[in-house]
Amino acid sequence: MTKIWQNFSVHRQRLLIIMVMLMSIVVIGMQFHVSSQGDMSETYPKGFRGGTCTIASDTLLIGYSAYFIPHDYEIPTDALSAMSVPVLCGKVPSPGLLSITIDLLHPISMREQHVALSLFKETDGVSEQELLSIPAQNYQSGIIYQDIHINELGEYFIRLTGVDEHRTDFMLEIPITVGTKWYEPFVQFWPLLLLGAVAAFFYNLRRILD
Repeated sequence: MTKIWQNFSVHRQRLLIIMVMLMSIVVIGMQFHVSSQGDMSETYPKGFRGGTCTIASDTLLIGYSAYFIPHDYEIPTDALSAMSVPVLCGKVPSPGLLSITIDLLHPISMREQHVALSLFKETDGVSEQELLSIPAQNYQSGIIYQDIHINELGEYFIRLTGVDEHRTDFMLEIPITVGTKWYEPFVQFWPLLLLGAVAAFFYNLRRILD
């Protein structure tokens, strides 16, 4: 490989390095399926946009956001510093209090319909255990607020059900994962590690050739 590299002119060597760096950026973007704006461009309206997760069904489009307070959280002396932690979509680090906000984005007519909210926990990956049920009601403001106490790790989902303006039953589910794998905190840094490895490779290659 060293001989092949030496046969390239300086111009071609620099061009190859630039191409490898650009390919690395493209691979990182493809891995996360995001556009340059950070949104899930191929699956929008599903994904993450501007601080709110957007989730869609055939009938309904909602915006979902949540704030999380762990069970072992100690309120500080200064009440103004007792801030809750924003949560990205459905990833919750541990059991605690989850304060959710659901925006009924589209169609607007859904705000005139009755919408019911339920919380379920998945058990054994097949059965469902209902933990919370809010009767169907109108949300003319288009916003649903609800505090949810989650006491155990596991897979949960919020289910919205009702009847739309065409008298058709609809259902939309919001998945929530409580707890993280040991490696998940490091996953977000792997692009930097990849770029660092590429930079180190070319740096050492240049030293060898010199």
